Amino acid sequence: MRMTKAHWDELVTHAREDAPNECCGYLRMDDGRVAETFRAKNLRESPYGYELDSKSLFAVNDLDDEGEGVAIYHSHPRSPAEPSQTDINLAHYPHWLYLIVSLAGEPQVRAWRIADGNVEEEPIDIE
Repeated sequence: MRMTKAHWDELVTHAREDAPNECCGYLRMDDGRVAETFRAKNLRESPYGYELDSKSLFAVNDLDDEGEGVAIYHSHPRSPAEPSQTDINLAHYPHWLYLIVSLAGEPQVRAWRIADGNVEEEPIDIE
């Protein structure tokens, strides 16, 4: 996938603003490239998990139904940008990308495909 430095900065800024809790949101993709970022409300309001608000979940499903590429993002305020077992269990959309923003050390954003318990990293190219 590809994203601009500005989109990368938006994700990291959101993670920092919501810390110590996890932030979450979604991305509209255009031909493998981030076209727009959307913040969501983390209904859990927790440092240990996230749940997109229903308005955001409906919006991302609408994008998917319209044939747009979509990705979900959330932050790990104190742990690496790798899916936890909870993240894997909650990844119900195998054709969506899942991005994790880590604030542990230098900020990092990594993308993952998660399907049927299988996890594969997808490279992110910053434009």
